[in-house]
Amino acid sequence: MTLPEELVEALGTAAREDGIPLSRLVASAAENELRRPVGRRLIADWQAEHGAFTVEEIAAARAEMAAADAQALSGSGQAVA
Repeated sequence: MTLPEELVEALGTAAREDGIPLSRLVASAAENELRRPVGRRLIADWQAEHGAFTVEEIAAARAEMAAADAQALSGSGQAVA
């Protein structure tokens, strides 16, 4: 596998900042990419059975994800204001 040098350097920096091996960061990114189509398929199947998500449902899901991200990034288990 060949990657642009700038990308490898950026990945190396990110891995060092997170305190993880570069191989772990790359493997995690690859796994996330492989999960995307599975998630899209699950959403499409659910919507085929129950109807499209409403604007309100999408907004609520985004707010929930933002809160989870803030909590995860705070490192303390408390949501970031």
